[in-house]
Amino acid sequence: MRHIPEDEIRRTAAMPAAIRAVAEALVALSSGRALVPPRTSLEVPGTRTTALVMPAYLPGTGRVGLKLISLCEDNPARGLPYAQAVTVVMDAETGTPLAVLDAGYLTALRTGAASGAATDALARRDARVAAVFGAGVQGRTQLEAVAAVRRLVKAYVVDVDAGAAAAFAAEMTARLGFEVAPADAAAALREADIVATATTAATPVFEDGDLKPGVHINAVGSYKPHIREVPGATVRRASVFVDERLSALEEAGDLIIPLREGLIGPDHIKAEIGEVLAGAAPGRRSEDEITLFKSVGNAVEDLAVAGLVLG
Repeated sequence: MRHIPEDEIRRTAAMPAAIRAVAEALVALSSGRALVPPRTSLEVPGTRTTALVMPAYLPGTGRVGLKLISLCEDNPARGLPYAQAVTVVMDAETGTPLAVLDAGYLTALRTGAASGAATDALARRDARVAAVFGAGVQGRTQLEAVAAVRRLVKAYVVDVDAGAAAAFAAEMTARLGFEVAPADAAAALREADIVATATTAATPVFEDGDLKPGVHINAVGSYKPHIREVPGATVRRASVFVDERLSALEEAGDLIIPLREGLIGPDHIKAEIGEVLAGAAPGRRSEDEITLFKSVGNAVEDLAVAGLVLG
């Protein structure tokens, strides 16, 4: 059984290829061809740690994937990653374990790739400025993915930690070849055509009134029913797309809280993004429409990116 470390994943799974692989996997998910049981969530008593167990089968690969990820809110203060994970890949017919992958970066890569696929399907073609909320590894892959599908000329990063925002800006400016600058939320949103929220916040990270008409939002940070990054007013007036309806309505506080408040109904979700990518559902309908892709993550995405590494 192979062990695939993070540096090998970085070398072999480039963002454009990851976007294509995840887009295909999301189409398989929405068409019912991929098998992805609901994930198991375990809140560890006496800690601020959540463990998630996520299985998936992706047709055409002949493989089953199982991901175990821990999300530890106290880890950044300890100098440890907030998210740590492993993904085990097995032969679907024989059950033989084929590889175990260090999946911390893999998680960020596949999450970015899903947002890249959604952005390509939903954002305005003339989108040139992005704003990223959250200066962690997820924020980095969110910006990298958006830059892979739109010709960005500038981006802003918003974070409560000014030092983290400055480091993010310097690194991503050098990596992507256009200016990335720290900013506060209102200033960033005055210019942003595409917004990504990739934080650990429990309450909305921006004001609805600061958004431009026609903006596209990728909301990927919150994954629990009681926390959210996006204001309810934004959700109410946006066209909402999700990675999977069932998991979104069970886990996505960005949608569940407005549902409980009566701001939206269950039919407010326009479609799964896989349906849009397959041409089975419409995406953006007008230039001024606000589109929102809400993702809580799906194991089929991990398995798709693992396939790029394993060949």
